[in-house]
Amino acid sequence: MPGNMSASEMLTREFPQIRHRLIDIAAALDRIDRAEGANAVQSDSRLASLREAARVLTDGRPDRAQRVQMVFSDPYDPGWRDAEPR
Repeated sequence: MPGNMSASEMLTREFPQIRHRLIDIAAALDRIDRAEGANAVQSDSRLASLREAARVLTDGRPDRAQRVQMVFSDPYDPGWRDAEPR
């Protein structure tokens, strides 16, 4: 059970998959940087969200998963029930 594992055991178990995911993300960002029109997307809000999510991952504060999810979430709209469907 994960709850019974020490932090060291958890790191040993999770390290390869985390490393793989980070390398995959780095490679995807490199592909964007090398693609035609890369300068045009530097101000794209999606790229800004990816950068903000990366900052959340490295800020050392708790609840990273929740905070990363919030980076990609729309702000709450109290009138959402009255909005026209898209």
